[in-house]
Amino acid sequence: MNVKNRAVIPRHAGYTVAALSSKGLLLLILLGAPSEAAALDLSKAVIVAPPNLSGPEKKAVTMLAEEVQKRTQIRWRIETTWPQSAASVIAIGRQGANLEWPNQYRKGLRQSPSANAAEGFQIQSVVNNAPPAVLVLGNDARGELFGVGRLLRALRLTPGHAALDDGFNIETAPKYPLRGHQLGYRPKTNSYDAWDLDVWEQYFRDLIVFGCNAIELIPPRSDDDASSPHFPRPPMEMMIGMSKLADDYGLDVWIWYPAMDKDYSDSKTVEFALKEWGEVFRKLPRINAVFVPGGDPGHTEPKYLMALLEKQTQNLHRYHPKAQMWVSPQSFTQPWLEEFFGILKEQMPAWLSGIVFGPQVRLGLPQLRVTVPAQYPIRHYPDITHSRQCQYPVPDWDTAFAVTEARECINPRPLSEAAIFHATQSDTIGFLTYSEGCNDDVNKAIWSALGWNPDMVVIDILRDYSRYFIGESYADDYAQGLLALERNWQGPLLANESAETTLRQFESMQRSAGPQTLKNWRFQQGLFRAYYDAYTRRRLLYETELENRAMDLLRNAAARNPEGKANNTLHALAEAEKILDSAVKQRVATDLRTRIFELAEALYQSIRAQLSVPKYKAIAVDRGAMLDTLDYPLNNRLWLKERFGAIRKLSSTPERRKALDEILDWTNPGPGGFYDDLGNIALQPHLVRGSGFEKDPGSLESPRMGFEEDLVPDEPDEKPSGARRKSWIDHAESLFDAPLQMRYTGLDPNAHYKIRSVYAGDSQKKKIRLMANDSVEIHPLITKAFPFKPVEFDIPQEATRSGELNLSWYREPGLGGNGRGCQVSEVWLLKK
Repeated sequence: MNVKNRAVIPRHAGYTVAALSSKGLLLLILLGAPSEAAALDLSKAVIVAPPNLSGPEKKAVTMLAEEVQKRTQIRWRIETTWPQSAASVIAIGRQGANLEWPNQYRKGLRQSPSANAAEGFQIQSVVNNAPPAVLVLGNDARGELFGVGRLLRALRLTPGHAALDDGFNIETAPKYPLRGHQLGYRPKTNSYDAWDLDVWEQYFRDLIVFGCNAIELIPPRSDDDASSPHFPRPPMEMMIGMSKLADDYGLDVWIWYPAMDKDYSDSKTVEFALKEWGEVFRKLPRINAVFVPGGDPGHTEPKYLMALLEKQTQNLHRYHPKAQMWVSPQSFTQPWLEEFFGILKEQMPAWLSGIVFGPQVRLGLPQLRVTVPAQYPIRHYPDITHSRQCQYPVPDWDTAFAVTEARECINPRPLSEAAIFHATQSDTIGFLTYSEGCNDDVNKAIWSALGWNPDMVVIDILRDYSRYFIGESYADDYAQGLLALERNWQGPLLANESAETTLRQFESMQRSAGPQTLKNWRFQQGLFRAYYDAYTRRRLLYETELENRAMDLLRNAAARNPEGKANNTLHALAEAEKILDSAVKQRVATDLRTRIFELAEALYQSIRAQLSVPKYKAIAVDRGAMLDTLDYPLNNRLWLKERFGAIRKLSSTPERRKALDEILDWTNPGPGGFYDDLGNIALQPHLVRGSGFEKDPGSLESPRMGFEEDLVPDEPDEKPSGARRKSWIDHAESLFDAPLQMRYTGLDPNAHYKIRSVYAGDSQKKKIRLMANDSVEIHPLITKAFPFKPVEFDIPQEATRSGELNLSWYREPGLGGNGRGCQVSEVWLLKK
């Protein structure tokens, strides 16, 4: 059986199954709603907790009562002694403490084999005693907190009613000691910069429920603007408040602290940095660790960076004696990376606590673990917030999504995030994810839950997420909707009908939703994505058909006008342009478009999601401003109109005819030739795919798709400038020193071939080199042609004499930065 196509049926389901057989296929039809599992009624429960609780333990008890009240309008009474009479009891305590619980409850507690495991807990349902009780026993204060969180995920909460499945018992401790998320209050984020402390406290609770035990803050000065129009408080005041909140709940506090000053070999620069950082360290009530990225931002040679951090560690310990210092080799060149490893191995700095693996590290986690001395643990810093031009981009993303939803969209990727987790985490102590807003909220839940228990099934995490955040009646429906949103992004969009099906599913949930659900920002996010995906697909179908009609018109006109008479050619161009401009003059699916704008406003009101620069004051279009790219052209309209304008200026009939033929035959490689649009997953038959996303999600050894578009006017009467052909927006790329490879078979051994290619992408200053069969240089390191245009090179016949040809592109070796540069958009192998 193909596991990918297996249906997932909800647990406790009581469906009636009807079977139909046709042509050897067995169709199972699920009829009726699932029956309710037997449940322990907790609607009138009393919470019992010891009187001498620590601050974080008190927060756990308060969180339980308040979060249940929000969902049920029931306020559970909190007692410090076992009640004389109660319909049911929820008792919270510490493993090994002298709990004043009745004997019949205490003696029934299991002896936990993991009673000493940090943060562990057990939840036990005792239904045979009167009153029935749910016992939450934590190994430590955090164990009680996470036990409460796990109970909240399991409770079935509806207005006026609270219940727990009969026999719910769990005993667990986390696999990874570090499970956290970066929560940066800065203008660059697409929502965080508008949150005040009450919103942050709620979000801390939401993260705790799924097992998060650490947050990462960002100092007032980073690679960002100094202020935001959305800020409710100054950055330093908010940083202090968030540190205090985390301390109240017993969460670890990390600081992502980039070393951004120009020259740390200068003693005055170091002195300034020590004073600036020291003021931050002094003001924060809690700091557990500081993480300094080696780059992105910052660009300091390792010997100077490490000398600075040794002094900053002493600085840190003046105010937080047990706080740790961590560093990453992000963005290092190969010589700098070797220098960094040399310092670790030769000096073994005792002040350094560990190494961080993050974006723009030149080598993979297994290799990093082997290279870094064993005394230094490794923490992961996975980017879960971006969808392209990032550490873990969406694999094989359709260009239509890439140019509209762009880099920082609402991006639930549950299965992909789980794949990234399982491919990377074994060499680490855990993670603090890279996040720039609540657009990645589902991804946070996946990482937190898997960090606790890597064996959890994704659909079960999503059901918990949907039950707790959306509502009991949506536990499976919304969970399946999140999986459907991820399926929308898989494969060529023209052929993927999932977007329409997904929209119908979300519209059905929308129709049945009450006012509170419709105001729920997580529900709104799912709706927004469903409408956006479907609208994008309808536009793609429409605009593809418009381009096909325009090209057919030009081909027919050229056939009727073999002499290339000017008037006939100009008339055909005008008619073709009218067809293309229908994309904006006669828009398709305007009802969906209207609904997208309504949901964007709802998201701004509910969670301050900034989905537009002019309307909601997002800091930039590529920072989650999905409204501003909603109507980005999905065909070659702008490029064609620019070409049409150039043809109109030609005075020679042969020139006009040649230019028109070039457009019409763009992808035609001629007899015996081959064409690949390397950024289009449907048109890259000769690309060597490598080990792929499941084994190499960071594309350190495998090629990936990349995108770079030019923002151009979208009105028919405006003159576009520098428009890219659609095949120049997308490209295949390899990272750092890995080659980008293509393989041809079945070539004519007696023929001569040449290669034509377009080197587009987003790294025009990076030079590129082409080799054949790893031994024949087709061209040396060259500067890429700009403005973009095809370039041609002969292939020596000895390279194709075997009937096979392997091509390998390389960027300049040893460079640092983001690793990009070896980027190829189109390739023609032409038979001469």
